[in-house]
Amino acid sequence: MQTHTLLMPLDMHLHLRDGVMLENVAPLSAYSFSGAIVMPNLVSPVSSLKDIQEYKQRIMASVPNDYFEPYMTLFYKNYDKAFLESVADDITAIKLYPAGITTNSEGGVSSFNIKEMSETLEAMSELEIPLCVHGETDGFVMDREAEFMSIYELLASSFPKLKIIMEHITTKEAVEMLDKYENLYATITVHHLLLTLDDVVGGMMMPHNFCKPIAKRPEDLDALLSVALKAHPKVMFGSDSAPHPQNKKESCGCAAGVFTAPIALQLLCEIFEQYESLDNLQAFVSDNAQSIYGICPEFKEVTLEKRTFVIPQNYSSVVPIYAGQAINWAIQTVD
Repeated sequence: MQTHTLLMPLDMHLHLRDGVMLENVAPLSAYSFSGAIVMPNLVSPVSSLKDIQEYKQRIMASVPNDYFEPYMTLFYKNYDKAFLESVADDITAIKLYPAGITTNSEGGVSSFNIKEMSETLEAMSELEIPLCVHGETDGFVMDREAEFMSIYELLASSFPKLKIIMEHITTKEAVEMLDKYENLYATITVHHLLLTLDDVVGGMMMPHNFCKPIAKRPEDLDALLSVALKAHPKVMFGSDSAPHPQNKKESCGCAAGVFTAPIALQLLCEIFEQYESLDNLQAFVSDNAQSIYGICPEFKEVTLEKRTFVIPQNYSSVVPIYAGQAINWAIQTVD
C-alpha cells in the first residue's frame, strides 16, 4: 500500500469561529495540523490584547488532547506603534480586510490611503509583523482579485520591508505578482486547486463550493497549480476552511465559505500525486511557511495511505466539500 508522510503540516489561513462552532471544528484541524494562522474576523473582531489572549484560551480549551499551535492574528485597524509593541509577542500577523468584502469584515479598511495607514504599516515593518490581506475590490465578482493587484503594488512599493501575504490567491494575475516584489508572498487553498467557476454555478448551484474569492477560470486554476505543485518558495498552503451551519449554506443568501479542514491533506495528496509532485508537498504544507513566517512548530508526523475514503456527509452540521464522495487518500496515523 502506498503511503506518504508529512512532517509538521501547517494551515496558514484558518477560520475557527467561536462558541459551539469552535468546539466542533477546532479538534478537526488540531488532529492533523501542527498549527494554523487563525483569522480574527469574529462577530466582534479580535482587535485588542485581551481579545487575542481570551480567544487563544478558548481555542486551546477546545483541543485539550492534541498538540496544536494557534498562531493568532489581529484585525487590521490604524494602530499606533506603542500598541503594536504591546501585542507583538502575542500575534503572528495582522489581517487586513477591505470593508464589507467577505464574512464579518464590515469594520475593515474602506480607503487605502497610504498616508493614513503609514504609521501602522511602518511600525509593522520595524516590528517584523506580517500583513495578511484579503485582496478583493467591490467590483464585478470575477475581476475583484485582479483589480486589487494595483493595491498590492502600492503597498509593496510603499513599504518594502513589510512582509505582505496575498491571501487565498485565485488568479493568474496574482501568481504573476509573486515575482514582481520581493516582499509579496501568497497562500493557496486546496479548493482553488480543484475548482473553477463551472464547479460552483456551471450546472446546478453547488453551495458548498461557494466561497470568496470565488473560483475563477481554467487558466487561473492552471496558474495556481503551476506554483503550488512546484512548491514555489513564496507560496504556502492556507485552507481558508470556513465553516457555516448547513442551513446557512443551503439557503437563500448562501454564506460564503468552503469547509475543507478535516480532508485538506487527503485532497492535497490526491492532487500532488495526480501531477507526480508528491515530493513537493512537504514544502507546500510546511517548509515554506516555516521559512516565510520564521516559525518552528512542534513535531507532528502525519502518514497518509492510498486507499478509498468516503468523505462524511457532515461534521457536526458542517458539510465539507465533496460530501459523500470517495477520494483516493486517507490519514493512516498521526504521531
